[in-house]
Amino acid sequence: MTTVVIDNPSASRFEVREDEKLAGFAEYHVFKDEIAFLHTEIGERFGGRGLAGQLIGTALDTARERRQKVLPYCPFVRGYIAKHPEYTELVPREDHARFGL
Repeated sequence: MTTVVIDNPSASRFEVREDEKLAGFAEYHVFKDEIAFLHTEIGERFGGRGLAGQLIGTALDTARERRQKVLPYCPFVRGYIAKHPEYTELVPREDHARFGL
């Protein structure tokens, strides 16, 4: 199986595809140099394969490359950052307490 994560800016979301089928997405809103992650969803038949982690890892790596500040409103994104502290620096320090980081 081939898994790919793409940014779909026209839909304001990162998408994870497995064999070209949409498996899930992470919705976002961009304002200036910030990207706010709002909601992450993986289709029921694609669950349990680690696709959400691949999706968010790629989305956060992309935010880092673009020098965007990350606002993790989505609980899954917050949890992912908490488990992968190398991404904590993407969240503005003044927002760490707000997001429980």
